[in-house]
Amino acid sequence: QVQLVESGGGLVQAGGSLRLSCAASGSIFSINAMGWYRQAPGKQRELVAAITSGGNTNYADSVKGRFTISRDNAKNTVYLQMNSLKPEDTAVYYCNADILSGSRLMWRDYWGQGTQVTVSS
Repeated sequence: QVQLVESGGGLVQAGGSLRLSCAASGSIFSINAMGWYRQAPGKQRELVAAITSGGNTNYADSVKGRFTISRDNAKNTVYLQMNSLKPEDTAVYYCNADILSGSRLMWRDYWGQGTQVTVSS
């Protein structure tokens, strides 16, 4: 059984910073890409940032220059450093990972439970 557990969300004023963490645990053989998505009320879930096992990154245009994604492969953990936060960044943030796990060694997409980020103006 694989789990992704997020932490680090909260309430912050515009211009402030938050750091999200997501740790994968369980019967994990390998992790490919890891990423962060977000979903604001009434909107579709969107990709915020992603990082490959080799460290290549990809960002949504709306967060480039403000957010930084990183990962610690030894800890099976991905981070999202969010700076210069804006009210429009308010959303539930979800961790996602492509994980090889289980006795049958199958690749599967896993999601965290989500963590709320609220940016006040």
